[in-house]
Amino acid sequence: MRERLRNSTSTTIVLAGTLLLILALAQSFKGFNDTSSGKVDYADTLAGNQAFKLPANVSFAGEPMPLENFDTKESLEREILTSAYRHSSTILIIKRAARYLPMIEKILREYNIPDDFKYLVAAESEYSNMVSPAGATGFWQIMADTGKEEGMEINTTVDERYDVESSTRFACKYLRKSYEKYGNWTLAAASYNGGRAGIDEQIRIQKQNNYYDLLLTEETARYIFRVVAYKLVINDPSEYGFNITKEDLYPELDYFEVKVDTAVTDFSAFSAGFGTNYKMLKFLNPWLRKPYLHARPGKQYVIKIPAEGMRNSDTTEAGN
Repeated sequence: MRERLRNSTSTTIVLAGTLLLILALAQSFKGFNDTSSGKVDYADTLAGNQAFKLPANVSFAGEPMPLENFDTKESLEREILTSAYRHSSTILIIKRAARYLPMIEKILREYNIPDDFKYLVAAESEYSNMVSPAGATGFWQIMADTGKEEGMEINTTVDERYDVESSTRFACKYLRKSYEKYGNWTLAAASYNGGRAGIDEQIRIQKQNNYYDLLLTEETARYIFRVVAYKLVINDPSEYGFNITKEDLYPELDYFEVKVDTAVTDFSAFSAGFGTNYKMLKFLNPWLRKPYLHARPGKQYVIKIPAEGMRNSDTTEAGN
């Protein structure tokens, strides 16, 4: 009997302690939820319970997205919610976009590719030199064999897939050919993800040539919606829950260019000759895969050198 009393008393104490802890946590959340005091709504932030209204009209590359179709609307909503609640990655995408989009925009204009294609890079690589498990590399996620077929130099010492300008030019050529084939930019963009052969097969099977009417693999079916979601979020972060100021964005990089047409035996010494170091040289030229260069006969390489003070900005992102 005494043992039972002791067990009962212990249980009562444990339950009382648990109740007190729950009450304390509830009071804590109540304080966070007190918006009149200017405190953050922490409970709502944890729950992630905010929905976002779609704009009345949405387009990609000047081509309207048929939001009157429930499946189209819900597909876009899915990608917006995914982007909005993928907090750290989306914040980095917004910050990096400020640095790299001007460079990408310029090349798109050279090839007469619609400006919206700059958002493909957000979906492809988050504006970073990512390498996929399959080996797709760089901002535009280019496979080695495909890049070589288009004349890119890809070897153990030089890999132009890591160069933003070179890879953007590759993408522009691919997209231009796709547009000439399909006659619209939406399918051209989809073909960059799913490949022309894959798109052609589904057009043949389904007898449809409109992206929004085609049943495609999940990745390609989500692709345009993901791209447009990033377009909306990057252009209006606050509308989708991101409190980001202009000062938070990564600045464009200030550099000058040096042309090289002979071998470089030591990039550390090369860097020192321009008042910088190998780390900063690699940051600006990630396509240089080794600390030396075996130049191809007759080829000229353009190497970026950091301008004086480039590294001094406290918003400069660490290199890849």
